[in-house]
Amino acid sequence: MATSTVEILNRGMKCLTEQMGIVEAEHFVSTIIREKFDYTKWQREYFDAKTPEEISAEASNFERLQPFVSDASRL
Repeated sequence: MATSTVEILNRGMKCLTEQMGIVEAEHFVSTIIREKFDYTKWQREYFDAKTPEEISAEASNFERLQPFVSDASRL
């Protein structure tokens, strides 16, 4: 079953507010809207500027700091 747009927006805002706090989350959203931010273009530019080794090191560091924890209750 596909996730509804409202559910995706709710989960996204929850994630932003948990990680950034409400004020920074709102600032982030307003900046994205105002700047007409192109995430795909930004992502391409970001990753094109990195070597595969840098990307691997960042991914390893992220996993070490935030290990995956299964949420089996959602299944």
